[in-house]
Amino acid sequence: MSYGMPGSHPLGAGPGDIPQVPLEQPKALFRYGEQSLWSTTMHVGATVLANSTHRNFATQLGRVGQGFVNNMTIAETNIKEAGRIPNGVAYDCFGVAGQVYKANAAADGGSINAAINNAADVDELINIQYNAALAWDFTQTQVDIAPFDLCGAGGGAFGAVATTTNNVDHGAMNNGNGSIWLYRKHPVALPGATTFAILLRYGSRAAAVGANSQVVRIVLFGYYKNVIEIG
Repeated sequence: MSYGMPGSHPLGAGPGDIPQVPLEQPKALFRYGEQSLWSTTMHVGATVLANSTHRNFATQLGRVGQGFVNNMTIAETNIKEAGRIPNGVAYDCFGVAGQVYKANAAADGGSINAAINNAADVDELINIQYNAALAWDFTQTQVDIAPFDLCGAGGGAFGAVATTTNNVDHGAMNNGNGSIWLYRKHPVALPGATTFAILLRYGSRAAAVGANSQVVRIVLFGYYKNVIEIG
């Protein structure tokens, strides 16, 4: 402040001072928001799951990978950079979800729209719930999260199935009934340019996939801070 400026105090800071305004426009602003990130792995028909490990978030939108033979679309992933948080973006994950779906073909040529509504398909769902676990995979460190049935819509197979008098099944079961896995005190911080994946790992007692494919989608819930460059 200088003498004679309205609101200034002759000895410096004082009750009448007005805030100083920077002479230059800020070089960077930040955008905050909540966002989910998701990635999907396909297990084609007859895949042996026992003792296998599958990397989610390793394939970006519009590319082929993670068991698929066709490009991954927005239903399978929204990752823009494979296995990496983009520069200029920080992401804090406070929840993890796991979803299981059934395809109507043995490979990636059909649709992911089959109802899990009969004993065989429900057994396949439970096979994943009981035998799979999730883990973070960073460059040189792996951190276990939890068994699959505690992650995402955990809590066991959930839903309703009814059989009509002509033996037609209606309804579906899925990995529902439970809350998602939450980091209640310490979210997992993923700064910009962080390399990461979520491992979907199966134990030795997991059964093989049935005739048609199954897909497992992992969803991360969190919030981001994005740097907005100015000038």
